[in-house]
Amino acid sequence: MTKTRIALVGLGMAVTPHARGLMDLSGKVEVAYAFSPSEARRRAFGEKFPFPLCDDIETILADDSVDAVAILTPANTHGELVERFARAGKHVLLEKPLDITTGRTEKLVAVCREAGVKLGVVLQHRFRPAGETLAKLIRDGDLGAIVGCSTIIRLWRPQGYYDEPGRGTFARDGGGVLMSQGIHTLDLMLSLAGPISDVTGFAVTTPVHRMETEDMVCATVRFENGAIGTIDATTAAFPGFAEEIILTCEKGTAVLRGTELLVQLQDGRRITIEPDRSAGGTGADPMAFPHDYHRAVMADFVDAIRRNREPRVTGEEALKVHRLIDALIETGRTGGPVRLSS
Repeated sequence: MTKTRIALVGLGMAVTPHARGLMDLSGKVEVAYAFSPSEARRRAFGEKFPFPLCDDIETILADDSVDAVAILTPANTHGELVERFARAGKHVLLEKPLDITTGRTEKLVAVCREAGVKLGVVLQHRFRPAGETLAKLIRDGDLGAIVGCSTIIRLWRPQGYYDEPGRGTFARDGGGVLMSQGIHTLDLMLSLAGPISDVTGFAVTTPVHRMETEDMVCATVRFENGAIGTIDATTAAFPGFAEEIILTCEKGTAVLRGTELLVQLQDGRRITIEPDRSAGGTGADPMAFPHDYHRAVMADFVDAIRRNREPRVTGEEALKVHRLIDALIETGRTGGPVRLSS
């Protein structure tokens, strides 16, 4: 079968796990171009990976042999890039977040739909074996109805992380801990426990960091299925801890901690998945995780193109977590309850 030709757009911090995943998938995928406008980034990338380098985005747009692009640039650039590539008939795999505001995100999703191209989103926590196992247990009814869900995201980023120009601003990133880090776990939570109807809480910038956006959020939530729970997210928790989703259910309790799963059922069954040995990106090095889950995202995206189906995480799916983040920021701003539209 002919290989799917993909171009990498953006060679910054996010590119390494994608590039490693593409090397693993070389039997199905060919990297046509690796683009950055920065000569230094192209040179540094070229020293690590054997992909053709490109300094002109027009080259990729004009090449009809390119089936898809993986856009790994800052969030505030996504809208224009996605529109240009979608109009050129190229499928798009997009790093989170989709864009810096939900309005811009909705436009981006609509553009891909109108152009008839696939839009996949890199929310790789859904592809971890522990999360996939828990999702199956919920689907199969082993846990019964979910009555409570607590989500804990206690990460650490030193001030140097936020000293990079634009990082931690609404203009470039669209938000702080929720949009840049917590989005992964919040998306996984929604995929497991279902949509949220109401949130009430606080969102602040602590004295730990000098930044524009929030680095700590605490909220109570009510799910559409009647379950209640909490969200606790921060990048001020030194030295950083594995994210947790704790589901209290009719037939037992499930604790998803990073890449580890522990399920204890009232009928005596105990289901466990051991964690991988990485730091998981919870501490000062945000890239301290294996590339396995990015490879799984890429493999699913390529299969979706080949089989003409939707990727597992579509733009419409990603919009759900963006709307939740909006509600959390709004309740933090006003101090009052916010209802999410279903």
